[in-house]
Amino acid sequence: MQYFDLQVNGCYGADFNGDTITLDEVVLACSRLREDGVEGILATVITDEIEVMVNRLSQLANFRRSESIVAEMIHGFHIEGPFLNEQPGYIGAHPATAAKSANLDDAKRLLEATDHETCIFTLAPERDPEMKVTHYLADQGITVAAGHCNPTSDELRAGIDAGLRMFTHLGNGCPLHLHRHDNIIQRALSFHDQLWIGFIADGVHVPFTALSNYLRTAGLDRCFVVTDAISAAGLGPGEFQLGGQTVIVDEQLATWAPDHSHLMGSAGTMPNSEINLRRDLELNETAISQLLWENPRRAIGLT
Repeated sequence: MQYFDLQVNGCYGADFNGDTITLDEVVLACSRLREDGVEGILATVITDEIEVMVNRLSQLANFRRSESIVAEMIHGFHIEGPFLNEQPGYIGAHPATAAKSANLDDAKRLLEATDHETCIFTLAPERDPEMKVTHYLADQGITVAAGHCNPTSDELRAGIDAGLRMFTHLGNGCPLHLHRHDNIIQRALSFHDQLWIGFIADGVHVPFTALSNYLRTAGLDRCFVVTDAISAAGLGPGEFQLGGQTVIVDEQLATWAPDHSHLMGSAGTMPNSEINLRRDLELNETAISQLLWENPRRAIGLT
């Protein structure tokens, strides 16, 4: 089966958010992804100071120009932050001190750093005053996603009116304890006919029972699966890095902050996701292909 992954922070020892990452590390990661059946990914850079994010994106863009396998495997970029909700729980693994309100100057700098190869830009709608950045990004042909956010239904609707078209890893990037009815998961699902909705299918980020319920509610035609992989993906338990932050991977391949307060990306792979969808959700081949190959590509306009 073919896979296309819209959210990869790193894998097989390569940290795409690392300041000392080498071309050899990225080439090796791309080679291993290809062996897994992955046809393409979006290299994902998460929240940090703008200058740091620009440097990381520029380095990855330079690697794409340097090696054919990197250009072939890294289809483009997913910028996740820094325009996120900085409140505990919603910010997740992103450094809260670097989160900020959306503004056009920073957005333009980030897009330029990718050689204008940004495919997805994740932000918090409630952190985008008058939805100016959402409007701008959508006008550039970029898929604008809500994530690490807690917008009201009215704010979500305003974002959609401005060009918001996706929700990033629903069920994550939010506190462990939420209001039982009025919460961001319910609000996002209420707009399932207008948003592409992504999920992490490792059984850790979202229990399989909940994931099955979410997929039935949203409908397979509008959903897709990502790994949200970090450098640990494909390597098993141990201690790894995500943008200078330490991540502890346990025997169940859960990716924890050192104090176990929250998850930090995933150690899963696309083949793992396929196994989980078949074994634990009992989905058929057609449905699995939709979630892992067809829909991710459709969501960024490839088909």
